[in-house]
Amino acid sequence: MTKHYDIVIIGGGPVGMAVTLALQESGLSILLMEARGLPEKNEDPRPLALSHGSRLILERLGVWQKLPANSPITKIHISNQRGFGRTILTKDDANVPALGYVVNYHALFLSMHALLKQLNGDYLAGAKVAKFETDANQGQVEFQYGSETRKITAKLLVLADGGRLTEKVADINYHIHEYQQWAIVANIKTRTRQQGVAYERFTPDGPVALLPAGENFALVWTVNPTMAKEVLGLDDATFLARLQKHFGDRVGSLIGASKRSGFPLALKYATPITSQRIALVGNAAQTLHPVAGQGFNLGLRDAWELANEVLKSTNLGNEIGAPAMLSNYRQKRQTDSSAGRVFTDSLIKIFSNDSTVLRNIGGIGLSTLDCLPPLKRFVARRMIFGTKG
Repeated sequence: MTKHYDIVIIGGGPVGMAVTLALQESGLSILLMEARGLPEKNEDPRPLALSHGSRLILERLGVWQKLPANSPITKIHISNQRGFGRTILTKDDANVPALGYVVNYHALFLSMHALLKQLNGDYLAGAKVAKFETDANQGQVEFQYGSETRKITAKLLVLADGGRLTEKVADINYHIHEYQQWAIVANIKTRTRQQGVAYERFTPDGPVALLPAGENFALVWTVNPTMAKEVLGLDDATFLARLQKHFGDRVGSLIGASKRSGFPLALKYATPITSQRIALVGNAAQTLHPVAGQGFNLGLRDAWELANEVLKSTNLGNEIGAPAMLSNYRQKRQTDSSAGRVFTDSLIKIFSNDSTVLRNIGGIGLSTLDCLPPLKRFVARRMIFGTKG
């Protein structure tokens, strides 16, 4: 038998869960599917830099209150290695209690999953999609669950899987730019306790960020692929010495490092982000460079806007997943997504190179930003809330 839902969400990460939680009181039948089993240990050490805007969304979803810990960012110090220019953004520049908060990805995942279980939502972990198709009336998904092959239908399919399945949709195209960079992530212990300041330092090899995390810092170090293999293989003492020389002494002495992991970086985005009975959110819609910490915040806004469009269609008596609803979602996300993509990509093109001209242009930009409070407010609020400011 084929079971029917109003909405099927494929991809059970935080963005997919956010769509589900945002619709929890809608009365709609919703199934959330995840290909992997539920993680039993901390499988993803990535730090997530959540903007204050994302905190507001998570509060409305009931997630923020369940997070075990967060580290507020009250100031961002941005500098330019081998060049002049720096700027400092503060919470007062944006008139918010904090510019952002650093949380552990795994902790966020577990908090959201615990809330879903509490609400008794339909959630299938270990459900691997074999194929799906849509027509004018509905979408159909065939998937493997344990030893069974199952089929389900829905008025709307939401792809939040990171893009693997979206590549099979004929009228959606992916644009990909490989940065030839890797991000090395780790937790760094310093002799001096962190004071709520996040550091973003641009270097010719790529940006290096130290973000408040508990009493110490979470590191996101961008390097070329060859250096990534070398850095991941260093012992702790050599690694810390290398990082200290590269970053400088703004946070004092580096005295400890956790296990390190790395992953390649690319810009990847879909056009359009909707198709017949299909909507994309999160990494299925766009994957950005981690510079300025925009990627996950953009994906969370995707989830929130899509849920709002679903609720609006339901309240007006319109059909979920119909062309008009999908068109509204696509138009509302276009400017925000494009701005986030252009912003992060431009930062890498301007600062991650050996061009003296480009780096001087970047230095002038940082110095100008630091001297103009209205411009600081404009930039800070769009980093926090997206293009709506």
